[in-house]
Amino acid sequence: MPEVLGEESGRFTREQLFTMVATASINFSSMICYSILGPFFPAEAEKKGASNTIVGMIFGCFALFNFLTSLILGNYLTQIGAKFMFVAGMFVSGCVTILFGMLDKVPSGTVFISLCFLVRAMDAMGFAAAMTASFSILAKAFPNNIATVMGSLEIFTGLGLVLGPPLGGFLYQSFGYEIPFITLGCLVLVLVPVNMCLLPKYDSIPSKDSFWKLILLPKVLLLCLTIFSLSACLGFLDPTMSLFILKKFKLPAGYVGLVFLGLALSYSLSSPLLGLLSDKLPYLRKWLLVSGGLITAVCFFMLGPAPVLHIESQLWMFVLVLVWIGFSLGMSAIPVFPEILHCAYENGFEEGLSLLGLVSGLFSAMWSLGAFVGPTLGGFLYEKLGFEWASAIQGGWSLLSGLAIGIFYIVEATRRSSSSSLQNPPDNNEERTRLLGSET
Repeated sequence: MPEVLGEESGRFTREQLFTMVATASINFSSMICYSILGPFFPAEAEKKGASNTIVGMIFGCFALFNFLTSLILGNYLTQIGAKFMFVAGMFVSGCVTILFGMLDKVPSGTVFISLCFLVRAMDAMGFAAAMTASFSILAKAFPNNIATVMGSLEIFTGLGLVLGPPLGGFLYQSFGYEIPFITLGCLVLVLVPVNMCLLPKYDSIPSKDSFWKLILLPKVLLLCLTIFSLSACLGFLDPTMSLFILKKFKLPAGYVGLVFLGLALSYSLSSPLLGLLSDKLPYLRKWLLVSGGLITAVCFFMLGPAPVLHIESQLWMFVLVLVWIGFSLGMSAIPVFPEILHCAYENGFEEGLSLLGLVSGLFSAMWSLGAFVGPTLGGFLYEKLGFEWASAIQGGWSLLSGLAIGIFYIVEATRRSSSSSLQNPPDNNEERTRLLGSET
């Protein structure tokens, strides 16, 4: 395989470089379009008659349709074609982003809320198509160091998360509601013909392996819980954090976006190193998954901080906790994809683009499910209990996943050690048997 030869020689082939450029473009553009809403949309939606719970549901609607689309497209990736799915998803996402910028012209109340749900659902379908194809293409092009490449490309994901909130806040303050969405939507549409030329075409033979066979593996099920918990915690911040910052620290909308930098920068800068560790030292993946989940839980408990701690929230402490959250999210998120692939190979799944489509669809679906539950539940808890208690409760997802996957690895290690001891008796028993036989 040319991609394998390119990796073994330490140099990327032309197809691999083009694949990385195309994937970096979807990582950056999708994240900047997703994160641009944070600083100003919750307050704008409240003016249009949407409560905090409804705002959380609007954010969650994107994730719900992303979840459903990822499940479907993951099974039919080989029939549709990875390149076509990638480009078509970008085109839909760009058009819908522009359309979202026109919603301030519609009447307040039910009409505005309904159109928000509809447009976000359409955006989710395009985003899910592009990301599902992106994961599959990456794993096909870089079979031996997928975690390293994914970790490196997360720089562009973090860059989108970094630039989205401050850019959105600046454009909103300077030009109004429409300009941020029109600008970014046009940027995505410009990238569509570029990726049509750059992205190689990957063909594959459909596999008989099913999605349900994969997800019902115990280890994969727990890894899905890890993906869900991370996404739920991250999604919780979308509809709630900007409102908390505006109320607690009295910052203008333009400066609210700068607070988001703590999380995005730490995530994007640590991801390449975590991906390299995951590929070069695979035994570290389990430790990264467990410790990442537990650290995330502690950070969300301290984000408010929780009222039981009786600590007054301060801006410098809030940003510091966000930095730790970004790092801990990377610890858990980066090793998940190669760990699921490894588990699938161990259980007899056929290698190829079809399996990669199943895994990437599963990853996107679980991430989207968490991104639906996180904002929806977060908006409700924020309205009823306040940000401090809501963030502490939300951290329970990461605590649960960290403990669950940790217990699984302990049980798995115990079983392997016991089975190996049964198959290979101690050397002193073998030596004693040989001595007795020589004496007789």
